Amino acid sequence: MRAIYWFRNDLRLHDHPGLVAAAQADELLLVYLWPLQRPWCNTQGMGEQRERFITESLIALHEDLQPLGQKLLVLQGSPELVIPDLIRDYAIDEIHASKCAGSYETRAIRVLRDRLDIPVLEHSGNTLFNPADIAEVCPELPDSFSPFRRKVEKHLSPVAPTRDLPQLPKPPAVAFHRIPEARTKAPLGLPLRGGRSAGQRRLRQFIDSGDLRIYKETRNCLDPMEGSSTLSPWLSLGCLSAREVAASVQEHEEEAGANESTYWMVFELLWREYFFHRAIRDGVALFRHGGHQGAVSRCTFEPRNFARWCAGDTNHPLVNALMHQLVATGWMSNRGRQIAASCLIHDFGIDWRYGAAFFEKHLIDYDVGSNYGNWQYIAGVGADPRGGRAFNIEKQTAAYDPEGVFVAKWDGQRPTQPMYVTDAADWPITPSGS
Repeated sequence: MRAIYWFRNDLRLHDHPGLVAAAQADELLLVYLWPLQRPWCNTQGMGEQRERFITESLIALHEDLQPLGQKLLVLQGSPELVIPDLIRDYAIDEIHASKCAGSYETRAIRVLRDRLDIPVLEHSGNTLFNPADIAEVCPELPDSFSPFRRKVEKHLSPVAPTRDLPQLPKPPAVAFHRIPEARTKAPLGLPLRGGRSAGQRRLRQFIDSGDLRIYKETRNCLDPMEGSSTLSPWLSLGCLSAREVAASVQEHEEEAGANESTYWMVFELLWREYFFHRAIRDGVALFRHGGHQGAVSRCTFEPRNFARWCAGDTNHPLVNALMHQLVATGWMSNRGRQIAASCLIHDFGIDWRYGAAFFEKHLIDYDVGSNYGNWQYIAGVGADPRGGRAFNIEKQTAAYDPEGVFVAKWDGQRPTQPMYVTDAADWPITPSGS
């Protein structure tokens, strides 16, 4: 029997139930399809740093496979078109993949099942808990995080990760495509490299340095290496599994004791878990202006203000610095993302989806559920029971960059610009925030 394992957001060999299941075949073809970047909300293409991080992660996976007698076939194109061609060319008998959130991702599986006469099997493994256990504890997923967290913490424990490498069968004879080289270097300000080994090093460093034990106090720092775990890039691509991270935190707690910060690290993983299941439930509603509830809110699209926000050329130095950091490094802290999102939504009055699409282009830790779920949260059309969060940017600046160090580092100061522009008849065009 010949099988395909289709890697998606699970670029690792350890703790990989789907790969273990696919390895029961006599011959196994390992495939990765480069993400399709469809034009969306005035944004297209992929940012340099996100492309770099994915490429480095693919190269690392390919190198990990070679001692096992396997290779990685990297292709471009829609899975609905590419995978049927592979099945025909290599006489494939079944397909395996890990379950992913996102409407395109779920649609691809549905279309393949409809068109093909071989099994298309999805496996869990990118979450802390088995989906069946979540469904039993939460038959109806709550619309906000806290009820979900309370039920999960009361009734479930994270699945223990597997430590052993799977035994992989040989690949069928195939002309393998060369994996592209990373054309962009990791930025000096955030030297995070793609791949499992780099993620493991960062996890060990975060715990062994003692940063885990003060995480709750430092997680809002705008400079990622001063407070954040920065594990999300490897979690988003599945170079690390969420279960591995949770298990590492638990092992540390058993050795050194638990505190608020060790709990908060798992708390953040629970947010990621919630957004995953919410994205599965919401489907295309994740990308609608009103979200799952169909909430109605006033917004606009004023191209000048959107362009200023994207370029870091607003009247808010902190927002400018954050946007410069994002484009240069592919990263922004959680607090920074909230501040930047609040500026676009509540100060400029722009449809939140334009900002979410820009983040999707650039973030090296892009995750569809977390990205769009967090933007909905700030806009008040998602998981926030308070109906949205508007931040006072001056107060946020005073709290998180009182000396202006971050603003200076990322060149946030810009000449003040008028809040609106006028046409030839001197008529105001869409005042900001209206």
